Amino acid sequence: MLTVSADRDDVERRLGRGGLSCPACSGVLAGWGWAAERKVRGLEGEAVRVRPRRAACRGCGRTHVLLPVTLLSRRCDEAAVIGMALEAKAGGAGHRTIAAMLGRPASTVRGWLRAFAVSAEGVRRAFTTLAAGLAVDPPLPAPAGLPLADAVAAVAAAAAAAARVPGVGEVARWRLAAAVTCGLLLAPPHAAGMINASWPWAAAV
Repeated sequence: MLTVSADRDDVERRLGRGGLSCPACSGVLAGWGWAAERKVRGLEGEAVRVRPRRAACRGCGRTHVLLPVTLLSRRCDEAAVIGMALEAKAGGAGHRTIAAMLGRPASTVRGWLRAFAVSAEGVRRAFTTLAAGLAVDPPLPAPAGLPLADAVAAVAAAAAAAARVPGVGEVARWRLAAAVTCGLLLAPPHAAGMINASWPWAAAV
């Protein structure tokens, strides 16, 4: 899987001119049909149909789903919605309160929070390292005392640092989180270690 821009036309242009690289071998990706269609809910709860592009590597032959950076793997809500839930939890809210705020089932929100908590320490390390590598003396967050809150703060710090990179511009923090982790932010720790080298293009607003 590879996270790409939410601009479908831009993705097609990059595929057409060989501008996307295979995450497995760095070979050139070419269009190769489409993934299964699914419904995804936005901030207001509206459901839209999404059918991600697929691509095949001209080198190793592997195929990859090109997941728009607004989404996370195997989740029916946009990354920004899930990010709001994580930020609210970091601020001390419980899953039922967050569910009511977002208009989502409590069981769904509880699942997001539990999945993120499992990978929180790895996310904190990865995004703290990213922030430190992107800017000179970046404003790194002080420890919040809870792994989930520390991880959320690290994502915010990385987004602030990324916005300073020449040519990147404004970066939405949860697009960044989706882009860097190849859509696997809520995946098990072993999967969340994947890094998308094309994240500056994908995450820019």
